[in-house]
Amino acid sequence: MSRLKILVIEDEKKKALDIKNILQRLGHFVYEITEFGEDAIKKMEEINPSLVLFNILLDSKNNSVQFADVIMKDFQVPVLYLTERYSITKKIEKKLKEPFNYITEPVAEQDLHIAIEMAVYKHQTKKKVQAQQQKFMAILKSMGCAVMITDICGCIHLMNPIAEELTGWKQEEAVTKNLAEILSLVDKDTGVLTKNLATQVIQTGVVLNLPETLTLIAKDHTEIQIGGNIAPIRDDDGSLIGAVVVFQDITQRKQTEAQLVRNAFYDPLTGLPNRVLFLERLSQVFERRKRRNNDSYAVLFLDVDGFKGINDSFGHSAGDNFLIEIARRLESCLRSADTVARFGGDEFAILIEDMKDISDTINVAQRIQETLKLPVYIQEEKILISASIGIALSSSHYEQPENLLRDADIAMYNAKQQGKARYVIFNYHKLYQMNRPVKQ
Repeated sequence: MSRLKILVIEDEKKKALDIKNILQRLGHFVYEITEFGEDAIKKMEEINPSLVLFNILLDSKNNSVQFADVIMKDFQVPVLYLTERYSITKKIEKKLKEPFNYITEPVAEQDLHIAIEMAVYKHQTKKKVQAQQQKFMAILKSMGCAVMITDICGCIHLMNPIAEELTGWKQEEAVTKNLAEILSLVDKDTGVLTKNLATQVIQTGVVLNLPETLTLIAKDHTEIQIGGNIAPIRDDDGSLIGAVVVFQDITQRKQTEAQLVRNAFYDPLTGLPNRVLFLERLSQVFERRKRRNNDSYAVLFLDVDGFKGINDSFGHSAGDNFLIEIARRLESCLRSADTVARFGGDEFAILIEDMKDISDTINVAQRIQETLKLPVYIQEEKILISASIGIALSSSHYEQPENLLRDADIAMYNAKQQGKARYVIFNYHKLYQMNRPVKQ
């Protein structure tokens, strides 16, 4: 052991001198004082000792036990208690429960040498552990995600500030509580409250990735979508001792993803499905009919008559509002299972599923024409609406779903050529008009 600076606090001068002589023989620098209090504190500050030998049985009126605590806490110096074993009180006995933190008088040189070595070693080890804990806590606090650590029973042992923020629970409130009580998770798809996932991970020893359908119900009942995982914690021997939960708030990311999906499949002006989503649904219906030949469906392609004039007369903003109104009217004419999509400009496509016969499609086309007959008011001016509609009926002749859309488009242009405000059904053998123009 290296040479230490040791402060001996002993009120009996003879004992203090005997201990000093032993310590000097062991090669240490020794300072002794026979009183404590302010003088001892000043001495501590002056010499900055490596160790303090302290008679814990000093006059109890001077609160020697508290003074020893001040030395360890404020100066971070190890204390080795000197005591007469037969005179230990209950209050002092609590201080001596730790092994190797005291030595009984009279002091033997070899015993004192070992006791000092152990006291210094314990102090250094404790400092290393504290430094590691501080580093660990600093890492936890600086992490950009929430961290919760449980014991082997799945009860909270530690949580970082972000975990406190997201759950609404402070660490001191949560410690020893079951993880499921603090991390209340509900599957938003099923509405089922999850059980203690930490216990599941501890039992299996396998990392569990949290499904991104989980919603965290915070202490104040705020709902937050989270993502993350739960991993088992093992000691140096590989034994399971707990679990660590790492998660983060993914609400914003989910909203962004949903918006990206919506932008990809829906028209931003009207909120209707766009061409991409319409073709996807049409393909699904097309493939289903190939498996079940009795399924019938139809595609309608619709173009608003005279829309360009509205834009030219009232401006694009009024034109946009006009298209939104058209979209709402088209939706009102359909069943929930049917699809109406905006393809751009004033063009709309409609998919009618599960038709009994052609009359179902004709009824839809007629409802649309009747609904569009109702005037629209733009800038207090009454505008009459009409549309040309082309219809393509499902048939085994079609090899690709896009071909129905193509033929419905052809039929729509034929309707325009025949005077607008009407619908026409496409036929392989003959393209023919099915009704008279709607009177304006």
